[in-house]
This record gives sequence, structure tokens and C-alpha cells, in this order.
Amino acid sequence: MPPLPSQSFSQLLARWNAGDQQALETLMPVVYRELHALAHHYLQGERSDHTLQTTALINEAYLRLIEQGPFETENRAHFVAIAATLMRQILVDYARSRRAAKRGADCTVRLNDGVEAMQTPDMEVLALDDALKKLAERDAQQSRIVELRYFAGLTVEETAAVLDISPATVKRDWSMARAWLSRQMKRDESGNKSGMGKN
Repeated sequence: MPPLPSQSFSQLLARWNAGDQQALETLMPVVYRELHALAHHYLQGERSDHTLQTTALINEAYLRLIEQGPFETENRAHFVAIAATLMRQILVDYARSRRAAKRGADCTVRLNDGVEAMQTPDMEVLALDDALKKLAERDAQQSRIVELRYFAGLTVEETAAVLDISPATVKRDWSMARAWLSRQMKRDESGNKSGMGKN
């Protein structure tokens, strides 16, 4: 399907925000290729026997978009970023379910985004989610920048446009957030090992 002109995409977003469910059905095929690439990228880092496949992850994200209903979406990049965030949350939910069912079985995800990936080893998806929640409490903007840059794969400029801040602010906060997350993940990992020793 050829890409829609930006004005047409904006009009569809406006219709969906106004409650037109058909507009969402029209939007999804337009961004399917981008969502497929993101879903494929997420699942590459998951275990090989993961029950979700690329198409299923996109479908789950679509269902969540329907369930939560319209929200303010400014442009194509913002819409894709929100869908990417939903896909990440779906994987977190699956990891939580699996951990509950298997009492801590290995549920790791490789987080390489091909943009400016954090220089960290494979991270446990639930530990990363916990660290991101802590970052959001400390600095909501930095947390959103990580979501948009790291998980949605947006450029500095696209992230700046979605958050209505300058590219320089995105670069600064992105650097600070990466450093903070790296320290937090190491701290949490050390704490978990210490806690295990005390049980």
C-alpha cells in the first residue's frame, strides 16, 4: 500500500481521535510495515520458543489500541511510537505471566535498536521495565525519550517533535537516561543477588 500523504494521515488521526473506529482500521495497514519491523526487532531478542510471533504481536497491539480507545496523537511518528510502547508492554506482560507460571524462568530480551543502543548486555525484560518505571518517577521526560528513541526507534528530531522539545534537549536527556538506566540495572542486579543470598 503506498504511503498516505501526511495531511491524509493527520485527517485519519483526527477522525480516530473523534471516535471514528473505522479510521483506526484504515491507519493500521498504512503503518504496518513500520510496526512489523519493530515487532520483528523486539522478538529477535526474545527466547526462540516465545509464543508470540511478529504478526501476533502487531495484532495484540491493535487490540489494545481498540480497547483503550482514541488518544491525542499528533502525527505518524507519534502513532507508531505509541504502538511500539504497547508492543513492549505486551512483551512485559507475557514475561510476567511466564515468570509467574515458571517461578522465575529465564525471560530475557536483547535490546539492540540500531540507533544508539545502550552499551549493556542482554537485559531481563522485567528488570528493565522496573528500572524504566523508576526513571519515570524520577524524570518523566527522560523516560518518554527512552521509550521513543530506544523502543520506537525514533530519531532525535522525531522524538523532539513528538515531545515538543528541542533536539538538543533530547540528546542531553537521552544521554543522561542511558547512564542512569545502566547504573540502576547494575544496582538492581546486585541487590537481587544479595537478596537471594539472605533467603
